[in-house]
Amino acid sequence: MIDEMRIRGLGVIDDAMLPLGPGFTAVTGETGAGKTMVVTGLGLLLGARADTSAIRAGAGQASVAGVWVVPPAGAIADIVSDAGGELEPAGDAAELYVSRTLSAEGRSRASVGGRPAPAAVLASLAEELVVVHGQSEQLRLRSAVAQRDALDRFGGQAIADALTRYASSFQTWRGLDAEITELTENRDRRAAEAALLREQLAEIEQLEPQTGEDATLNERAERLANAEELRVAASVARSALSSDEDLPDVSALLAEARRSLERADDAQLTEIADAVADLGYRAADLTLQLSAYLADLDEAGPHELAAVEERRAAIGGLIRQHGSLEQALEVWQTGSLRLAELDDDGDRIERLTEEAALARADLDDAAGALTAVRTEAAGRLSSAVTEELHALAMPDARLEVRVSPGAESTHGRDDVAILLAPHPGAEPRSVSRGASGGELSRVMLAIEVVIAGTDPVPTFVFDEVDAGIGGAAAIEVGRRLAQLARTSQVIAVTHLAQVAAFATNHLSVVKSHDGAVTASSVTRLAGEEREAEMARLLSGLTDSDAALTHARELLSLGSKLN
Repeated sequence: MIDEMRIRGLGVIDDAMLPLGPGFTAVTGETGAGKTMVVTGLGLLLGARADTSAIRAGAGQASVAGVWVVPPAGAIADIVSDAGGELEPAGDAAELYVSRTLSAEGRSRASVGGRPAPAAVLASLAEELVVVHGQSEQLRLRSAVAQRDALDRFGGQAIADALTRYASSFQTWRGLDAEITELTENRDRRAAEAALLREQLAEIEQLEPQTGEDATLNERAERLANAEELRVAASVARSALSSDEDLPDVSALLAEARRSLERADDAQLTEIADAVADLGYRAADLTLQLSAYLADLDEAGPHELAAVEERRAAIGGLIRQHGSLEQALEVWQTGSLRLAELDDDGDRIERLTEEAALARADLDDAAGALTAVRTEAAGRLSSAVTEELHALAMPDARLEVRVSPGAESTHGRDDVAILLAPHPGAEPRSVSRGASGGELSRVMLAIEVVIAGTDPVPTFVFDEVDAGIGGAAAIEVGRRLAQLARTSQVIAVTHLAQVAAFATNHLSVVKSHDGAVTASSVTRLAGEEREAEMARLLSGLTDSDAALTHARELLSLGSKLN
């Protein structure tokens, strides 16, 4: 549940703290006072799209912060941990701090558990934390998808298990079917690919290129093309190190230096003599390397340069064809497997067809099982919601949840329709066409009350769920919200005293006007202040004796249930 929420710079609200907590919280206030901003603020905390038009006039930004009381482990804790945030221990539970800031320039920043996070993380948390019902949600109930979702939620684990099995079977069959389609519809393309691959493999196998051979060939060709210049350089260097003629060279000079130092009887000079000896050995090694280099140049001739250039041209053709020598080698290493796969198309189609037939049979069985559990749950949901509607001042109404064959999808093969017959003898009609706004509000509330018994939600938020109703129906809506609050936190923005009377926590959004600036504050009401607000909701007057008497009667009625 959400324990408290602070709103700054949102709509007409300058700075307001909302103490929420468990039970049923009613939010009331005059028209334009900013009640809807409470729901808007909650929406921002839950990842809703940020709209700069909601920022208070003259404010540079709007911000919302909330403290949720959540289980210390489970799905919520995992989402927070994955986002890099942390939960704060709070006895047997934990506290989650969430905030959202929206700038006038359109930038939005969010934090979860003390760490910055994208709005998508807030949306993931929302799926675990809260169900929001407003006018848009009532309209959503008119959609076939929302009606199916309501039945599946009510069906609980039985439908969840059947749906999981069906979805797995559907994905298996669809994957096999897509693979068969790919093989059959692209037979010519795959045959052309096989022919090209066979030709490429033959060319690569004939050349047998080696890793890095292109660079080695380039280096060899460069050396052979400049053989005479390189021979002169190497010969001069070798003669300088060690000459066969009576000319001073490095080796002779180093030998002379070593002998001179060894004749001296001094430890330090002896150490230097050893170092000079090492230089002599190194000079001898370099001389051998230069001799080998010159021998290699002497053995190479114009015929080798021609051979190297021919090899370079062949390797260059592979590089132009495949993009690089490494890619050509990759084709050589993996092409045989791909070619075997392409050549096996005929047998593979036959094997896949057999597998697809088995998968289809399993899918048919899974679809039948899903339809069966949905049909059974639909009967129970119909009866339970009908009973709730009778208690919500619709004594003659009958609700029917109908499951019928539909198009195949990842959600099954069922069309689910919620039908309402508001009067005896009336033909049930889909709520998408036959329910008024007030009836749709009560149908939605009745469904949530019933579903809460099998699929509890931590927090429900209702934005004027009482729209279009009044009198006895409003009282029953209040009763049902209070009943729902026994197992879940309920927050309801309402304009009806009959609903607010059943709240265990009554917040009033109060508007004050000071020149050109409008601000709203939120006050927790109790005692006479609450009676006055109830009187205002009933009659528009806070000091009417008749309205106050009626208000006290409603509050007494609500306290009996609580």
